Amino acid sequence: MTQLPVNRRTFLTLTGSALLGACAAPEAPAPSAGFVEGYGPIYDSGYKLAAVPTEYLQGVNRRITGTYLGEQPPGTIDVDPYAKFLYFVREGANSVRFPIGAGRAGRSFAGEGTIQVKKKWPGWTPTKNMLRTEPEIYGPFARGIRGGLRSPLGARALYLYKGGRDTFYRIHGTNALDSIGNSSSAGCIRMFNHDVIALYEMVPIGTRVHVRSEAESLRVDPENFNRGVEVPARRVDPDLIYSEEAIAADPPPIFDDPRDGTVPGADEGNVPL
Repeated sequence: MTQLPVNRRTFLTLTGSALLGACAAPEAPAPSAGFVEGYGPIYDSGYKLAAVPTEYLQGVNRRITGTYLGEQPPGTIDVDPYAKFLYFVREGANSVRFPIGAGRAGRSFAGEGTIQVKKKWPGWTPTKNMLRTEPEIYGPFARGIRGGLRSPLGARALYLYKGGRDTFYRIHGTNALDSIGNSSSAGCIRMFNHDVIALYEMVPIGTRVHVRSEAESLRVDPENFNRGVEVPARRVDPDLIYSEEAIAADPPPIFDDPRDGTVPGADEGNVPL
């Protein structure tokens, strides 16, 4: 598999507001050519997920496997909201780095947590805090959105708990492809659907999650500090979510779909992350 050019510090991987917009079925998978390895078309739970366009996978904005140079022990999910990376730390040259979209300034999860719940194609309901702070964006969706193509949580979600209590922060998929590598969400950690499907299979319940502080990010990965830009929230027409046509185009997921395929592996090699 190909490798990305890297330096010592770097890892050398359907929404319309920053959280909404999973409102249309993706196109049928394209022929198996012309896409980045690990991001090609796949079937999942009855849905056809198109390949991620290469324009969103430039430079470091893709999944890669290599040697972790951070400060957390194996078995940890290490999140850098400043460099916009999530690492699943493993022994040797087997750690995996994923690009992420992080929360806008002051809204990101901080500190330590654990993964206590994992869900495929989860539904979504805005939190009370989201409804209070941005009612113009989230108010029309207070009733929630069931799991499927319209759900802002995408194909998978890992639920963060702290002290045994739900923090209401998630590591989840998204179809807002331009948010990956940038700051845009209300605080959750977004991934390409292809990547969150891969991460879901890697991590067990009880996995510790560490989110780097600003000082730690500067210490461990100064080259990528504050990578990306802040993407403003976008309003979505509720009819795109709740109309009969939208609901008909987004049937419930089929969790035993015989067509389900696996996502190709990340780039391999003993590269420093």
